[in-house]
Amino acid sequence: MATEQYTAIPTTERTKTAIVYTPTITVDASLIPTLTPTFTPSHVATEATSTSTELMGTDIPNVLYYSLPGDSLPAVARHFGVDVTDILAEVELPEAGLINPNTLMIIPNVLNGEMTSSIQIMPDSEVVFSPSAIDFDVSSYVAAAEGYLNQFKEYLGSTGMTSGIEGVKRIAIENSINPRLLLALLEYESGWVTGQPRNLEDNDYPLGYVDLYYVGLFRQFMLASEDLSLGYYGWRIGQLSELTFTDGKKVRIAPDLNAGTVAILYFFSKHNNYSDWLAIIDPNAGFMKLYENMFGDPWARAQKVEPLFPPGLTQPPLNLPFSPGETWSLSGGPHSAFEKRGALAALDFAPGADQRGCYESESWVLAAASGQVVRSGNGIVILDLDNDGYEQTGWDLLYLHIAEVDRVPKGTLLNIDDRIGHPSCEGGPSTGTHFHFARKFNGEWALADGPLPFNLSGWVAHAGELPYEGTMTKDGLVVIALPNGSAVTKIVRQPDE
Repeated sequence: MATEQYTAIPTTERTKTAIVYTPTITVDASLIPTLTPTFTPSHVATEATSTSTELMGTDIPNVLYYSLPGDSLPAVARHFGVDVTDILAEVELPEAGLINPNTLMIIPNVLNGEMTSSIQIMPDSEVVFSPSAIDFDVSSYVAAAEGYLNQFKEYLGSTGMTSGIEGVKRIAIENSINPRLLLALLEYESGWVTGQPRNLEDNDYPLGYVDLYYVGLFRQFMLASEDLSLGYYGWRIGQLSELTFTDGKKVRIAPDLNAGTVAILYFFSKHNNYSDWLAIIDPNAGFMKLYENMFGDPWARAQKVEPLFPPGLTQPPLNLPFSPGETWSLSGGPHSAFEKRGALAALDFAPGADQRGCYESESWVLAAASGQVVRSGNGIVILDLDNDGYEQTGWDLLYLHIAEVDRVPKGTLLNIDDRIGHPSCEGGPSTGTHFHFARKFNGEWALADGPLPFNLSGWVAHAGELPYEGTMTKDGLVVIALPNGSAVTKIVRQPDE
């Protein structure tokens, strides 16, 4: 019986050889193994984990795929271009929620045409600000490198004159992007970490985004963090399926790649033609070679902290973060956790007042669970639910647009329903007084309507067609996300919630 495997023609430095989908291996369906779920991060040189066979009694070729951490049934189906009902497994697959890593699935092989290599080049934990980066000292590294970044300063409206080092730290922590990755991208694109800008363009657009509105390091990093997030979380939820290059070429993403790899492939596709992109993503001679030279083997670090989403992970119980009996509005459905574009991990809530726009509110935002405040400032409060003092580990809650007056200070231990602060317009662009609420686990944003949907006092979030649209539902009740505070947006926490 004819069978296939996802493979690729190896790339070499500056090669123009196309990556293709080509038949290579024959697998007997009777030899499909019984799998004991375990997980070891794939090495940079490891090829695809999916092979193909035919189901007994049919003529349809099928891929044997071993699930990756963070996989969900809907996302896997979209990656392979099939319906969820077409996927078979030896164990029952959850219709909602995460699939245990290394679960064997048999999937119809309907994909054809040109696609990326299946080689995983970057672990998930090296893209998000995960436990592997807790001990990484940005200041010491940049100072030792003695490049342009070490002396660079720029004026930011929120913090005044700000060093390049502080800019890297801020982008990393606010967007939960690994600072090692930010430094490596900066070095690859403009040489700022170990050397000097090579030309005026490198000076003004050090991450390669040539846009007059985004001149300067911090604004360039904002765009980079958005694109990394779009690649990572777009793949995680199954919305991203192909890459489009600057020369107009489109290539399907191999369905068995991990989210960290897709984030890198997506980032470099945004400002490179296909031929140059092939050389950049070559694991032996491109960006990853520079990355390893700067920071060592990323897969060795990944083995200590992955999977970021362990088997059986669920959201801990969370209350609606305001007092029972109070009326609030769902003013924003699932939308980006921090920058304008990115992980659709956040919800917005506004106090139920007759006032509109930005005003001082006397309403209180409350702790949805018990934990320790590990960051407080710039309109932000981070509540660490495992109380270890790090927002890169375990569950953490982000509250944004919390007014400075009465805001809970860093280091405070809170019980559930203790006061966080007042909603406001502080901490970034805002059209009206509200607060922005998101979750992350081990540094990865938990999508508001993903395998671990937002559940607040039994109210579950659902995304709309566009960011900020959507609903929350409970026991047949539906609240619609709208910015105008109309009756359909009203949500009231009951005394027993």
